[in-house]
Amino acid sequence: MGKARIMIKPTPSIVYDSYWYLAAERQNIFFKRLNDELGAWTNDPILQKHKFTNAYRASDRVSQYLIKNVIYTGSQDLNEVFFRIILFKLFNKIETWELLKEKLTDVSFENFNYSDYEAVLSTAMTEGKKIYSAAYIMASGAKVFGSRRKHQSHLKLIQMMMDNHLSEKMCNSKSMGQAYELLLAYPMIGSFLAYQFVTDINYSEITNFSEMSYVMPGPGALNGIKKCFTSLGDYSAEGIIKMMADIQEKEFERLGIDFKTLWGRQLQLIDCQNIFCETDKYARVKFPDVQGQTKRSRIKQIFKINSDKFEPWYPPKWNINSQISLRNVVNV
Repeated sequence: MGKARIMIKPTPSIVYDSYWYLAAERQNIFFKRLNDELGAWTNDPILQKHKFTNAYRASDRVSQYLIKNVIYTGSQDLNEVFFRIILFKLFNKIETWELLKEKLTDVSFENFNYSDYEAVLSTAMTEGKKIYSAAYIMASGAKVFGSRRKHQSHLKLIQMMMDNHLSEKMCNSKSMGQAYELLLAYPMIGSFLAYQFVTDINYSEITNFSEMSYVMPGPGALNGIKKCFTSLGDYSAEGIIKMMADIQEKEFERLGIDFKTLWGRQLQLIDCQNIFCETDKYARVKFPDVQGQTKRSRIKQIFKINSDKFEPWYPPKWNINSQISLRNVVNV
């Protein structure tokens, strides 16, 4: 038998070390915020001025709301939990969820009526309210469902998923990749959204996959990967993300960075994917001459302090909620 071929390793760029710095500094900000609601939480002028997500996806404001107020508030019936997650995530906006809760007697699949939901959302749009988050670019679905407005197509998409018993199929999936493919088969759901949605569903008890078992890089992550490496060698984009997750402890040690994990939970593939997105943004200012796949040169979103009291809470199956202390978290 011949010798196994040795894979050519990727070649880091000048941006590469910033990936690890950004992950650690953003995590430091997260912990400092728990102890000091007013800040300042960092001396980095880029992080002071611009909005960046947390190192851990589940720590972000919208994910926290989804976990606490959507997934684990209300009936834990399989169909009900799935319905709430998909309804919330298609709009991905806390204010839209709270509007539906306010205007409708009961936000549930058992009492779901297309006309009632459509009327609430159409009225909100007529009043000039934005019902979608700017985080994702959502397809209109006009050709598929014949709807005049995007939210009408999304409500019909939810009904289609429920009619197809998608919640049960997700529950019976043997892997995160298989669950991802189930979502990807639906109209208006591309590869990026399918991966985001399967991650959100996996916060619930519908599925219980390791976040280290599957990854699908989105456009922002691909930009970040291109900026962090001058060559990928024999690695795919997915392989690069898996490599970063595998070497995280070694790289933090190499750089002399004291990375504070999420109460013992290391960065998962979804987190490493997201950090590439944020590194892409960070490099636009820090390394303006380094180009990604797109030619974006500035960070659009400016950081604003959110006055809401922040008390993190994670999927109970992660077994970290009992470890959370809002004091002395810097010693984690």
